Amino acid sequence: MARAYTQVSQVVRETGLLRRAHVFYALVGAGILVALGGAVTGFLLLGDSWFQLLIAAALGVIFTQVAFLAHEAAHRQILTSGPANDRLARILAGSIGMSYSWWDSKHSRHHANPNRVGKDPDIEVDTVSFLEEDAAKARGPLRFITRHQGWLFFPLLTLEGLNLHRLSLTHLLSRGPVKGRWTELSIIAARFAVLLVPLFLLLPVGMAFAFLGVQMAVFGVYMGASFAPNHKGMPVIAPDARLDFFSKQVRTSRNIAGGWWATWLMGGLNYQVEHHLFPSMPRPHLAQAREIVRDFCATNDVPYTETSLLRSYGIVIDYLNRVGLAARDPFDCPMASQYRPA
Repeated sequence: MARAYTQVSQVVRETGLLRRAHVFYALVGAGILVALGGAVTGFLLLGDSWFQLLIAAALGVIFTQVAFLAHEAAHRQILTSGPANDRLARILAGSIGMSYSWWDSKHSRHHANPNRVGKDPDIEVDTVSFLEEDAAKARGPLRFITRHQGWLFFPLLTLEGLNLHRLSLTHLLSRGPVKGRWTELSIIAARFAVLLVPLFLLLPVGMAFAFLGVQMAVFGVYMGASFAPNHKGMPVIAPDARLDFFSKQVRTSRNIAGGWWATWLMGGLNYQVEHHLFPSMPRPHLAQAREIVRDFCATNDVPYTETSLLRSYGIVIDYLNRVGLAARDPFDCPMASQYRPA
């Protein structure tokens, strides 16, 4: 399998799918700036009006699109050199209130071992439990949430934006060395000043808080809804399991069907299999890579998972509900052990 993966990688390189797509990303960046300019203009023109909440929702969408670009820069997809991509990713992440150094460390560990117990930070418990052993440890109010976590997943995502800001600041203000600490803190501070000062100067206090709440909620739901379908509900790898790189990445990843609209909606995350196999591949080349990888998987009898966006959400909710059964009192659900996820 390792030799075969070398062959498919060679095909991808020879096809030119790893070349930079500077024009594409320049257009995406320009589109985001135009959208941001429109949102600012709308904010100033509307003034003291509850229609401002529409602007807040638009900002939540725009900030998520910026997060997609930060993700792609962190993977060296946009600019030619690694340091240039790192600088761009740090600026873009800071502009939406996130720490690049925190996210990069976490995301790199995820890419190295997706869905592997003890090594993938994305399946560690954080309100929601992704493993039965974590669900069984839930106590107090968290136990109630865990029992119903599948149905509560999307409502909880309304708080994910706030959680990302909290985790970023906790990391940047922690003891020990943090690369780019003061640069990131400065960018994040400037970001919140630019957002909050006009908000509370030009709007009534109640409306300003409502604006901020809608913006954060839309940002959190959009981010979570874009990343959750990628691996949740896919096979979980035991700590001592041995898998080759290709099988590990493909078996734990899920693609979302839909073509161009899904690519724009999810920032290329809909091609999760190809993204994990070729992390530095620019977004516009992923669709072509999909054809190569699918043929390769069929030839080598490797399961390749692709489903619709709505169906992926159903799978995620069902998986989280089944994991949450571990938090139930055994006397409340004597048959729970029969419904544990594999």
